[in-house]
Amino acid sequence: MRALPCATMLTCLCLAAGAEASDADFLNSLEGNWTGTGMVLTRIGGTRVNVSCNMKSDASATSLDMNGTCRALAVMARSFSASVKAAGPRYLGNYTGPSGQPSKLAGSRKGNALTFDVTWARVTNGDRSGNMMIEKVGQNGLRVQTVDRDLASGRSVVTSRIDLQRQ
Repeated sequence: MRALPCATMLTCLCLAAGAEASDADFLNSLEGNWTGTGMVLTRIGGTRVNVSCNMKSDASATSLDMNGTCRALAVMARSFSASVKAAGPRYLGNYTGPSGQPSKLAGSRKGNALTFDVTWARVTNGDRSGNMMIEKVGQNGLRVQTVDRDLASGRSVVTSRIDLQRQ
């Protein structure tokens, strides 16, 4: 009778250890130098701006730091950064966009993506809530995307999407 509870506990411990190793491998796979293109909306309903971006990411078993720059119209450049740390199954951190003010990130890993609820540093598109996804695409691709809710229609709108390739 005691064998069953012990076997169950050992199985759970092994699965938990495997999940942590899997997260560590996943985070480490995001490290590197990246370059690519995408689009950014100036605001929901506003102008769509095409951008080219470069980014460097450093990763460990429990953290990811990203620093990059996107250029639009070959003249304007904006920096961005994100820093997240694993806290059990949750990921917590900050994102700093063109405003230079840090926004809060809280989320989790779902498959090949880190998905976050964002609390913007200031009112953006009518409120301070949004979503961000950092998704590994294949062996050498990475997508960074933000989504905001259009308060007028209630629809979710992709406000930025950058597709990067490892260099």
